[in-house]
Amino acid sequence: MTSTVFITGATSGFGEACARRFAAAGWSLVLTGRRQERLHSLADELSARVEVLPLVLDVRDRAAMQYAIEQLPPSFSTLRGLINNAGLALGTTPAPQCSLDDWETMVDTNIKGLLFSTRLLLARLIAYGAGAGIVNLGSIAGNWPYPGSHVYGASKAFVRQFSLNLRCDLQGTGVRVTNLEPGLCESEFSRVRFAGDQAKYDSVYAGAQAVQPADIAETIFWILNQPKHININSLELMPVSQSWSNFAIERG
Repeated sequence: MTSTVFITGATSGFGEACARRFAAAGWSLVLTGRRQERLHSLADELSARVEVLPLVLDVRDRAAMQYAIEQLPPSFSTLRGLINNAGLALGTTPAPQCSLDDWETMVDTNIKGLLFSTRLLLARLIAYGAGAGIVNLGSIAGNWPYPGSHVYGASKAFVRQFSLNLRCDLQGTGVRVTNLEPGLCESEFSRVRFAGDQAKYDSVYAGAQAVQPADIAETIFWILNQPKHININSLELMPVSQSWSNFAIERG
C-alpha cells in the first residue's frame, strides 16, 4: 500500500520541511496552504520525486476543507499520516492590550482548523489501519505558562488534551496519535507573531541555537515510522539552550 501523508500549512516552516522529508522517503503528499504561489512551487519541485496534490485553502474554512477532502483522487484516498501543522501565534502583548481579532484567529486556526482536518480525514486513516498516525503540532506553551502566551498557550493546551482523548476514541483501529510539543524553534512562525519585526525576530534567536524546521520534520518522520504497536503519546523537545525560569513574584 502506498504511503500518503496529508500536511496542513505546507508553505513554510515545519510543514514545508515535512513535505521535503517525506518526499525524500518516497511518500505521496497532499499539501495544504493559503499561499498559492508558494504551494504550487513546492509541489512542482517535489513532484519530480513523488505524487503531490496541492490544495490551496485555509484550514479555518470548513466548507472548503470538506469539499477538497471529498474530492481527493483515488490515489490519495487512503492516508497513512496526517500532520496537523497549520497554526499561528499573534502578538506577545499582555491580555488587556491584545486584539480580540487576533485571539479569534488563533482559536479558529489552532483549534477549529485542526478539528476540521482531523474529523474529515479520520475515515481515511482508519481505512489504512495499523501503522497510520496523526501528529498534532502542540507546543511547550500548552504545558508551561509565560507572559503574552494567553490564547496561544491555551489553544495548544487544547491540542494536547484533544490528542489524548482522540487516542481513546481510536483504540482498536490501529491509528496512532501524537502531540508534538516544540520549544524555541526558528521559523517564519515567529515573524508572523512579531508582525514582521525582523529586529525582534533576530534578538529572540541570537546565539540560541534554536530548533530548526528540519529537526521537527525528522522527529515527525521518526514518530510516524515507529513499529505499528508503538504510540508516542506526547513528545516535548527544546534546544539545549532553553530551560525554565523562576516563578514571577510581585513584591509590594
